[in-house]
Amino acid sequence: MAEKPQNFDPKYDDYDFPTTSPEARSGHPGHTTEEQDAKIFQLRALLEQEGYTERLDTLTLLRFLRARKFNVEAAKAMFVECEKWRKEFGTDELVRTFDYTEKPQVFAYYPQYYHKTDKDGRPVYIEKLGKIDLNAMYKITTAERMLQNLVCEYEKLADPRLPACSRQAGKLLETCCTIMDLKGVGITSVPSVYGYVRQASAISQNYYPERLGKLYLINAPWGFSSVFSAVKGFLDPVTVDKIKVLGSNYQSELFAQVPKENLPKEFGGTCECEGGCELSDAGPWQDPQWTRPPKWAAPAATGEAAAPAGETTGA
Repeated sequence: MAEKPQNFDPKYDDYDFPTTSPEARSGHPGHTTEEQDAKIFQLRALLEQEGYTERLDTLTLLRFLRARKFNVEAAKAMFVECEKWRKEFGTDELVRTFDYTEKPQVFAYYPQYYHKTDKDGRPVYIEKLGKIDLNAMYKITTAERMLQNLVCEYEKLADPRLPACSRQAGKLLETCCTIMDLKGVGITSVPSVYGYVRQASAISQNYYPERLGKLYLINAPWGFSSVFSAVKGFLDPVTVDKIKVLGSNYQSELFAQVPKENLPKEFGGTCECEGGCELSDAGPWQDPQWTRPPKWAAPAATGEAAAPAGETTGA
């Protein structure tokens, strides 16, 4: 499909980063049909009629439409449910005020972090599931605070991480590359973390759609495929197609997607951030050349153009 100019709404579409998707796929920014454009306007009009004034920008509405195969009513229902959840969860205030002071201690049992970019310029997100010890973690923090941190990281993925990566790459980047390290995960230990992982996955899939670009499950233990079959039950089939399950010989395939210099040394890369890669938050979003203050950090919205909605491990 030939690339075409964006048909943006000046009331909501206030972007200071590239807005054309490098993937010439139907329904992606810069590659929409007239019918798809009409559905964007239809969805926005329906939401405005119900009093919504925030997160009605084109890129956000397109993500919700893609997540629901361009069924306007289904996308509307998803958006409305998301806004209800955001209000109940206190997302807008949370991202401005949440202070995860226990992060270094929690990371000893469950490292989760963004670290530099893959070869497509997307943020790389890493989780080490094999170190999870929920009993130890709940002596340091609570499940509620863990989910609050997860949500804050989704919001920061949307802004400032992805806009900074888009500026550096010179193209619109809406997704991240996720690496989940299963080293040390025994099949018997999976049920103990299943509840939390399912909750986290549900938040990602339901409220931060179309944020997963690729997911590499590395160091998958013997027998993991059967467990993964159960996990696939609550993931969208489109998401499942983005997932690669790799054993201990994962490096060649991973290096094809992530430059060695951007990958922490423990995974075969060459990066050794001062103070440790896990806590560095290194990436274009830390570079003054590419980053801008996130819109959520500005004073409360007045009903004018609003910041796009944010998604991690999520889909």
